[in-house]
Amino acid sequence: MELDFLIPVTLFLCVTYAIKFVVDARFRSKLIQQGSGSEELIRSLVQGEDQRRRHSSLRWGLLALTLAVAFALIEAFGWRDVTPGVIAVLLGATGLGNLAYYALSRRLS
Repeated sequence: MELDFLIPVTLFLCVTYAIKFVVDARFRSKLIQQGSGSEELIRSLVQGEDQRRRHSSLRWGLLALTLAVAFALIEAFGWRDVTPGVIAVLLGATGLGNLAYYALSRRLS
C-alpha cells in the first residue's frame, strides 16, 4: 500500500496548526499590551483556554482508551482480516468514547 499522500497532508496540517497557534498567541499578547480588555476579560479568556485544554485531554484520553479496548477485543477474537464487523467494533468504540466524554464533560461543567 502506497502512503505517499500522507506526507503532504501531514505537512499541511502542521503548517495550519502552527499558524493557528501563532495567531492565537499574537492576539493574546496584543490584547494584554493594549490594555483594551479588562482584567476580568483576560482572566476569563485564560480560564476558558485552560478548560478547553483539559476537556481536549479528557476527550482524546477516553477515545484512546475505548479504541485500545476495541483493538484488544479484535485481537482476543482472532480477527485478522478487515471486515465490516471489525470496522463496526472500531466505530462503536469511537462512538462510546465520544459519548463517555460528553457525559463526563456535562458532569464536570
